[in-house]
Amino acid sequence: MASSPNNEIALKFSLFQVYKDARVELFRPRSKQIPPSNDPVTGVQSKDVIISSEPRVSARIFLPRLKTPVRKLPLLLYIHGGGFSMQSASSPVYHKFCNHVASEADFIVVSVEYGLFPARPIPACYEDSWAVLLWVASHVNRNGRDPWLNDRADFGKVFIGGDSAGGNISHNVASRVGSTGLPRGVKVLGVVLVHPFFGGTMDDEMWMYMCPTNSGLNDPRLNPGTEDLARLGCERMLIFVAEEDCLTVVAKNYYEKLTKSGWKGTVELFESEKENHSFHLVDLDADKALKLRHKFVSFLRQDLFSLI
Repeated sequence: MASSPNNEIALKFSLFQVYKDARVELFRPRSKQIPPSNDPVTGVQSKDVIISSEPRVSARIFLPRLKTPVRKLPLLLYIHGGGFSMQSASSPVYHKFCNHVASEADFIVVSVEYGLFPARPIPACYEDSWAVLLWVASHVNRNGRDPWLNDRADFGKVFIGGDSAGGNISHNVASRVGSTGLPRGVKVLGVVLVHPFFGGTMDDEMWMYMCPTNSGLNDPRLNPGTEDLARLGCERMLIFVAEEDCLTVVAKNYYEKLTKSGWKGTVELFESEKENHSFHLVDLDADKALKLRHKFVSFLRQDLFSLI
């Protein structure tokens, strides 16, 4: 006869609680998911691709309306937020956000579907996101598995971006680009961090619980040191913060450390006044959300299309 679950709470964090029998209960439900589509308004097409079946890793690709058939398009690898435990590349808000960015920037967007805690604890999110970037890079010789990337992507103009947990993951992917490198012909030009999560808040213990292989509060994935920042594999970075967000302090600390690390790139900090964490996703058409996205798109497009 099966034993009854132990409903005594052992640990409680901001996003979930852990029972004595090791069960994890998330406080917020998984988001609903929507299928890819051909958007009649923007003309952006989207589709889902399988990167790996074991472990299960996928991505949603957004292809903007082709204005010039022969022109290759820059590419953004986007990594969604959600506290390492929620949301999806196919969540309505992330689908719509990536659809807008693809259309407004005239970029191919590859939105990563990474493994979520508790089914797949950290570092699955880092490994999965890196796997998707390598999969993208495998198309550089125009003989990869996806025809959109073979035919349309400019692999010399790759960007990485993400929000919240996805901002943290984006940093870690960029750090790995700097230390490991990518195939010849693939170049990461810039990274965008929107309200990124880093160590130095009340959620440090939660991150360490979610990552059983952590090395403590100074784990470079949680709290990157100057040596990690100095080897970031990109030329420029844009960091968004929101005035009333509890993560603003750690994001600004990251910015300050980066400017003093010896990294050779350029970094810009953009602050939204009187706004909170991930406000730009609550209402994508609100004035300040549009301002944030305009800045995001302007950063992606900076100096690119003038060279074509």
